[in-house]
Amino acid sequence: MRTDYHVHMHETGDFSIDWLKKYIEKAKLEGISELGISEHAYFFNETKGILSNPWVDGRRGLPIASYLSMFEQAQKEGLQVKMGIEMDYTPEKENEMQAFIEAYPFDYVIGSIHWIGDWGIDLMEYRSEYERRNILEVYEAYFDQVVTLAESKLFDFIGHIDLVKIFNYRPTDTVFLEQQYDRAVQALAASGTSIEISTAGLRKPVGEIYPDTLLLQKCYDAGVTIVLCSDAHHPDHIGYAYDQSIQLAQSVGYTEVQTFSKRKREAFPLG
Repeated sequence: MRTDYHVHMHETGDFSIDWLKKYIEKAKLEGISELGISEHAYFFNETKGILSNPWVDGRRGLPIASYLSMFEQAQKEGLQVKMGIEMDYTPEKENEMQAFIEAYPFDYVIGSIHWIGDWGIDLMEYRSEYERRNILEVYEAYFDQVVTLAESKLFDFIGHIDLVKIFNYRPTDTVFLEQQYDRAVQALAASGTSIEISTAGLRKPVGEIYPDTLLLQKCYDAGVTIVLCSDAHHPDHIGYAYDQSIQLAQSVGYTEVQTFSKRKREAFPLG
């Protein structure tokens, strides 16, 4: 089974059936049998009470009805695509996130961490902030959120679990780093939250897949399940470096990948 559940449309197009068909066509070319669109929730007006800062507010402005209608039309045309959403996990907004998630018939929900307070950790314009902060404190704050994201049990899987490495700033204290990994993995395993193996990191300054091999090995050993994703923002990204993600998964022991429908999961053989 080949999956790609972390796919975005709005930044490079719209929520039209014609644009969606370009994604579906590319998925077929790549042998992707399970395609899911998971737009960033912050684009939608209905999330204003969950996450609000100048960067996000400047990009919000769509009614979620425009997103839902695309999937309704796709279903009428017999197009095979899953409806997901990627939510920025926002500490202390669990009730609001739950209300939003439960209001719509998503097949799956991704929880991701892009913000430490008002600092967008993966935004190029904020990259220099890594130079001003203590990297140990940055990683601890980031993995604090990974733990509470998992403990919330709101999400089917976490996106790009070690996104904090995006600009290649990393602790030199490997014992400390393993401690962060261990507490994250423990929370993920206890909550049944899956992780994605995301090839998006290969397109970023860090130049490697999320997560790194050590973290992925710890996830496998703890029984944390996986989804394979590209974090595509354009049809060309669908299935990007897919074989590398399969090889990484298999190298630590994985033989299965998760699929989702109406928030219910099912495992299929990997590859």
